[in-house]
Amino acid sequence: MQSKSDIRNASASLKDALASRGQLSCIWFSLGSPALVEIALHSHPDVVVIDRQHGLWERSTLESVIGLARHQVPVIVRCVDNSAQSISEALDAGAASVLIPLVESAEQASRAVSSGRYPPVGTRSGGGVRPLLGGFESMKNDAERIAVGVMIETVAGVERVESIAATPGLDYLFIGTGDLALSRGGAAAEQIGLDCERVLAAAHAHGLPCGIFTVSAADAVQQLANGFDMVVCANDIETARAGFEAANTALRERVRTAPKLL
Repeated sequence: MQSKSDIRNASASLKDALASRGQLSCIWFSLGSPALVEIALHSHPDVVVIDRQHGLWERSTLESVIGLARHQVPVIVRCVDNSAQSISEALDAGAASVLIPLVESAEQASRAVSSGRYPPVGTRSGGGVRPLLGGFESMKNDAERIAVGVMIETVAGVERVESIAATPGLDYLFIGTGDLALSRGGAAAEQIGLDCERVLAAAHAHGLPCGIFTVSAADAVQQLANGFDMVVCANDIETARAGFEAANTALRERVRTAPKLL
């Protein structure tokens, strides 16, 4: 029979993974399917990211998927926004980390950190089924394992990244390359590259890991070589789309080249 300590320590920690393994690969999920996450776990990713900002995840499926995955890998939840409710929902469900989108100032980063920490350090409300599985004291102890990250994905965020990275209690930065490109108004790839270099340098200057959204395995490998600490090796939407397209293309090609039956 599991003790309260066993229950408390079963959940994977993003902080521990970064400290022990260094560079991490993530699989990013938007389609709202716990079954798809379960299939993906057989490929042994380092981290699972659940995208609630743009994904199809409801509160009940969020609870289900974190319960499924959290004993195997750290689960990051990209929150809907920088509100105490969004952050609390993710952490009460048992997420190892919250990732806050569209952060553009140190004040916003500080608010995210506060919402992710219990008093007296922060303002997070105590509760949630999973945090309390090991009792009230283990809930408070487990809070020390929670990682709070913020996304830099606008021009304003890049321009203030040095002050954002200096925020006390912040655990990592993560670049949203798609939104950053939108914010730049279609700027050349060279400018986006310079933005990414600046964010990476600011993070490392303050002892923080830095992740980046990558769109392919080749892109992920290149960004690891550039010094990033977390990359996206796959996302569910593109993996499904590419798989279906490849299967249909292969079949059509076989039909086109097959000898006619008499």
